[in-house]
Amino acid sequence: MIFKTTRIFALLTFAALILVPSLIVVLGSFKTDAEVYNKPLSLPEHWNFDNYRRLLSESDLDISFRNSVFVTVASVVLTLMLASMASFAIARMVTISGKVLATLFAFGLAIPAQINLVPVYYIFRDLGLTNSFLGLIIINITTTLPISIFILTAFFREISKDMYEASEVDGASPLRIYRSIALPLSRPAMGATAIFLFVINWNDLLWPLLLIQESGKKTLPLAMLAYRGEYFVSFSMLFTAVMVASLPMVIMYLLMQRSFIAGLTAGAVKG
Repeated sequence: MIFKTTRIFALLTFAALILVPSLIVVLGSFKTDAEVYNKPLSLPEHWNFDNYRRLLSESDLDISFRNSVFVTVASVVLTLMLASMASFAIARMVTISGKVLATLFAFGLAIPAQINLVPVYYIFRDLGLTNSFLGLIIINITTTLPISIFILTAFFREISKDMYEASEVDGASPLRIYRSIALPLSRPAMGATAIFLFVINWNDLLWPLLLIQESGKKTLPLAMLAYRGEYFVSFSMLFTAVMVASLPMVIMYLLMQRSFIAGLTAGAVKG
């Protein structure tokens, strides 16, 4: 009884920590700055869409939105392609080589990105990759590849080796096995990984802040910094921008919800 009560209290506390800030953001997008500061939890005095109209008419957020879409989609697609091939190879290596490669990629999870800020900036500057979408895509792939390989390798190892061996007996090449067997069976894991990567790349501020200076190439998180001044923060406009920036993530999750849940539960039940 005590354990059940404690668990319910912990879940309610966790839900409140998520719902209260979300509620403040949603309500704040319909308020003025004065209302946000004075009554952050109250309903707006007048429900209006002035903040949304200002956001679309007076800012370059549409350009930043397109930049974020391009960089995020390209990064996710290329990362999934590289990670799936690497994970397939590692999963099929039953020798010590596969374990060594998996360990090396796992080390990438243990290295904080902040450690590499200075060398990455100088390398990208010398290569002419600053102020370019290509530079952002490359650094996104580099930083998210270890976690993608870590997730997909665990799934590929769950695929029965008998299927691989039967395909080899039929004369299928490793590329054909990867394309015709491994990829179709890994759709749930690929879907879950895609959503995970989309959220990471879409919300990333660190690398655009380091590499992008031109206003026309700013991504959405970087453009949202325009609403933060030295002495004053326009929370109403910032909350409105957050609402607009959250729409693609919500839409992607709704479209891929089934794959995401299936990927999370893959391997949980056997038999």
